Amino acid sequence: MIRKVALASSVICLTTVAVAQEDNSDKPVPAGATMGQLIADGYEIKAAVPNGKRFVVFLQKDSTGYACEMTALSTSQCGKIN
Repeated sequence: MIRKVALASSVICLTTVAVAQEDNSDKPVPAGATMGQLIADGYEIKAAVPNGKRFVVFLQKDSTGYACEMTALSTSQCGKIN
């Protein structure tokens, strides 16, 4: 199970490295943003926990946090948590 979390996190990070290097600090995060959009906007993955057959990934930037449920390896649903 831990290997799956590590693999999923690695794949997500590797696929968004090029996008995350852009400076998007003044762009607002759109409602219903995906995990890739949040990472590109400077949010950092703080934790990932299994939830049945899915994973919930927690992202944070400054005092704003999002929880993203990975519905597939490249599909996620995110919501603001504070």
